[in-house]
Amino acid sequence: MSKYSNILFVFFAFAVTFTFGQEKEPTIPEATEFYEPVPPRVIPGKNNAAPSDAIVLFDGKNFDQWVSSVDSTTVKWHLNADGSMSVNDKTGNIQTKKNFGSMQLHIEWKSPAEIQREGQNRANSGVFIQQRYEIQVLDNNDNPTYTNGQVGSVYKQGVPLAMASVPTGEWNTYDIIFHAPEFSRGGNIVEPATVTLLHNGVLVQDHFIIEGTIKYIGWPKYEAHGKAPIMLQDHGDNSRVSYRNIWVRELD
Repeated sequence: MSKYSNILFVFFAFAVTFTFGQEKEPTIPEATEFYEPVPPRVIPGKNNAAPSDAIVLFDGKNFDQWVSSVDSTTVKWHLNADGSMSVNDKTGNIQTKKNFGSMQLHIEWKSPAEIQREGQNRANSGVFIQQRYEIQVLDNNDNPTYTNGQVGSVYKQGVPLAMASVPTGEWNTYDIIFHAPEFSRGGNIVEPATVTLLHNGVLVQDHFIIEGTIKYIGWPKYEAHGKAPIMLQDHGDNSRVSYRNIWVRELD
């Protein structure tokens, strides 16, 4: 067999292997229809109420799902008659008793109607996912600040796509989709965390890749961890931020 014949034989063999190694194109519609797995039935809540499979973290009645982040004792924040809670200045952050991984989190917050201070000192708080990844809460209405620290930012990392706050003193909603980071057995980052945030129904973080633990000074970096609490911040400057209607759906 000549060298040209060898080349033709190899080419023919490759073509046959490639053709018969592929799946045949479906010829009936049923071939591309799936009946398993069957998604579970979830009953949606009305007016931002928790869906049927959610864990209600705060419904305005008590702090049963929360503890002080300072010493794990009873929460010292204010429980208000309107079904909200509000920061009690300099009593410290609060956090959930339960640990969470990937999640869908719904939370509503408002700044005081009476405007005090400016910049980062006006109604500053934060939603910390897994105690270390902060979604900034701030009154930015006519109150500019550094953009990776404004309302809706992943603090010191992700600038929001829009500023979607309602007027000062009215209730904002955050709907957060968070996918937890994955680490190797040796503690190295394998898959970084991501977050999607809708602020009052407006997309302001679009599958943002979190660069590591939030740092006020310095660059973020990852430290291996597992599931951890959701934490709400007492910024310590009489921010008087209020929260209500907090629920979560676990995604892992």
